[in-house]
Amino acid sequence: MSKNINVGIIGVSGYTGLELVKMLINHPTFKLNYVANSTGDITMDELHPSLSGICSLEVKKADVDECAATCSLVFLAVPHKTAMAFVKPFMKLGIKVVDFSADYRLTQDVYEEYYCAHTDAENLENVVYGLPEMFREEIKNASLVANPGCFPTSAILGLLPFMDRRVPNTPIIVDAKTGVSGAGKKLSDVTHFVNVNDNLFAYNPFHHRHAPEIAQKLGVSFDEVNFVPHLVPLTRGMISSIYIQTQGSFDAEELVREYYKDEPYVRISKNPVDMKNTAGTNFCDIYVKQKGNLLFVSSSIDNLLRGSSSQALANANLMMGLDENSGIPNIAYVP
Repeated sequence: MSKNINVGIIGVSGYTGLELVKMLINHPTFKLNYVANSTGDITMDELHPSLSGICSLEVKKADVDECAATCSLVFLAVPHKTAMAFVKPFMKLGIKVVDFSADYRLTQDVYEEYYCAHTDAENLENVVYGLPEMFREEIKNASLVANPGCFPTSAILGLLPFMDRRVPNTPIIVDAKTGVSGAGKKLSDVTHFVNVNDNLFAYNPFHHRHAPEIAQKLGVSFDEVNFVPHLVPLTRGMISSIYIQTQGSFDAEELVREYYKDEPYVRISKNPVDMKNTAGTNFCDIYVKQKGNLLFVSSSIDNLLRGSSSQALANANLMMGLDENSGIPNIAYVP
């Protein structure tokens, strides 16, 4: 039996923090040893009643030294602009970090254009982007992993196999739809039930801050990525509909199957994908269709899992020398 590895989570109040707790309490090797938020003074089952009788860990007020004293790795499920204040001291203490925020996903200049001034440029030089299909070997040796955004995960996985077939400098169109949980727990007019229920709308078209993340990881200019997200009246799930111009003669389905043939959490579908078949899992389902030189790619993920928490766990497994699939959910919530 493998020796337990103590891990912690800072940021357990939100949806992604809860999803991570649910996976870690049943993980065969990781032992959830420290949980925290910005206030503390509560237990996990009080914070999340769904954990009643399952997890009653005391939720602490986040403290780097206290966490580092008992953990080898920490997950930071904290908001953008907040993670930097934690990563910097954790790195100095030799604690490995999987960061859920955008604070380490982008180059400094682009991050500062879309977010705020970056206060930890030193660790930006050493971070690894946490998409295993792109950077698996680098993740294995990483001390700091930037967990990808949900929209970029679905878009990048859909596009990767075809970048060499794409006509250079032509538009990449990503029309994406996500459930309301992607907006987090903080209430706003946009996510208010009365506004979301029986409704569907785009937000931040062409200017959403996930667009530069997609562009940077695909190695294209920001002007080439035309990204429009939509909010749909669902709790969870995400589908990206992607359109690109291609060149040369090739079978898109054959190409994508070959590209991902050794990837356990990418499934190629013969029929258009849907949200239910990936809900509750780490899978990304992909469907492709050609019309002359126009290629349509549809990719489906669970925005809270493959788009955040289960992908973070896969990264942590790799960082600690474990089986990448350890503790990863693979059965959907299909009724």
